[in-house]
Amino acid sequence: MADLFFFLSGEHEHLPTSELKAILETDGYTYEISEKLDQVLRLKADESCLEAVKLRAAFTRFCGLELFTCQAKTDAIVKKLHSTSFNDILKQGQSFAVRVKHVKTFSSDINGMSLEKKLGALILDKAEKTRVNLKKPDKTLVGILTDEKFVFGLRLAEIPAKPFFERRPRRKPFFHPSAMQAKLARCMVNLSKPKTGELVFDPFCGTGGMLIEAAFIGCRVLGLDVQRRMARGTMKNMAHFKIDPEGVVVGDARNIPVRRMDCVVTDPPYGRSTITYKRTTGQIVTEVLLSIHATLVKGQRVCMAAPKTLNVQNIGTSLGYKYLESHFVYVHRTLTREIVVFEKE
Repeated sequence: MADLFFFLSGEHEHLPTSELKAILETDGYTYEISEKLDQVLRLKADESCLEAVKLRAAFTRFCGLELFTCQAKTDAIVKKLHSTSFNDILKQGQSFAVRVKHVKTFSSDINGMSLEKKLGALILDKAEKTRVNLKKPDKTLVGILTDEKFVFGLRLAEIPAKPFFERRPRRKPFFHPSAMQAKLARCMVNLSKPKTGELVFDPFCGTGGMLIEAAFIGCRVLGLDVQRRMARGTMKNMAHFKIDPEGVVVGDARNIPVRRMDCVVTDPPYGRSTITYKRTTGQIVTEVLLSIHATLVKGQRVCMAAPKTLNVQNIGTSLGYKYLESHFVYVHRTLTREIVVFEKE
């Protein structure tokens, strides 16, 4: 196994790590966590796992092969670099760039640009017949200053933010104010652990955000919504992204017209900007968890968003689901979402 590092999004404290672990476990990769730092996760795993992370992750910014980790002091960094071999990293004739990133206010006494120049010069001396190219390097070496430590390595995969930005709710052809941001929708799909080709079901598909994100990582998708207008909107958004779903059905989540699915990912209506047909959110969540229970087999997952005040984990466990984890996401003054993951026992 290789020493790998992952630079995580700072948008949430715990979701990026949970998402990353779920991705590795879904694809069957064995891993061993070396250290958790602020926005950095160091672990040992097969290097091939980076392709899965690159395809699926929402809250990972980039990842790569770790060369060393040391105290976040310039003399310690220079000493560690001197003892590091670059023979297998930089070949003759290749160009490289060194980038240094600060996490929050850690190591504010270190000037990142000056450190980049210093490390770049040292690497030039160590790696013969290489050159620096800051615009289009063959290899990029990245140092991250966090938690009083410096993590340094070769960047191997980057997850661009632009596609998620282009799929934000207001840029889709059909918009509704209740729609979830694409990054969080993708993360929820990953937490439900669907494998490529498996069927992801959303019984409150709304504008299709969950299903679109699931389709982009190679899953089959099926949606349900009680409102014909929303079902049509989901189809319109899917067509925009050239996604061909298994189906989008107009129907009531209390009577799901599906025999089997591989996981459920959903964000039920809260009654703020959505229609609940005079049922409380608690009633809706209870009814849908009862309805989908028979369609899942042991070990399959449900990832659901609900208002924090609902205590959805208690509802799930009372209905026979195994509670796995929760994450709280602030939306605005009157709403904090609880992202909860259940497993059928």
